[in-house]
Amino acid sequence: MRLAKPRHAAIILAAGGSRRLGRSKQLLEVNGIARVRQAARAALATNPVRTAVVVGSGARQVYAAVADLPVERVECKQWSEGMAASVRAAVRTLGRSCDGVLIVVCDQHALTAAHLQHLVASWRHAPLRAVASAYANVIGVPALLPRSWFPHLLALSGDQGARGLLRKRLANVTALSASELALDIDRPEDLP
Repeated sequence: MRLAKPRHAAIILAAGGSRRLGRSKQLLEVNGIARVRQAARAALATNPVRTAVVVGSGARQVYAAVADLPVERVECKQWSEGMAASVRAAVRTLGRSCDGVLIVVCDQHALTAAHLQHLVASWRHAPLRAVASAYANVIGVPALLPRSWFPHLLALSGDQGARGLLRKRLANVTALSASELALDIDRPEDLP
């Protein structure tokens, strides 16, 4: 008997206020495409069972950039708490539809669908392990975390996302090199 292929959902974290940048990084355009749209399209290319875009600050404008895509809107009312609130809001919506969740952010200029597809393919070979991106001497997002990690994601607080959890559980993480993702957009001097 052949086992079913593990299924993943994708969440795009796009709720932050971009305080250090001074304007919405989710709506920054690269080659005429808003960062949130680029991230959503890359995530959709992995064929998730569900894709959610978490919005908070500037929710209407951010969601408008992806409203024509097959993505769900997840409202994060506590977005000012930090990334953990966005992760919790999205994971709560997933139900039993997936075996893992692909977490994607909007501020990685060099994010590609090919890298996300590589993460998913690697995870499918060992779906009880997490698969994360390795860059600038860190393990972080984008990352695909198995369902068994969901309670840990729901327990996150403050401005911490999955990175701290990945560090704590490093023995259960497969790291895929992605040095190009080291550049993220947080301040005006980070703009390409």
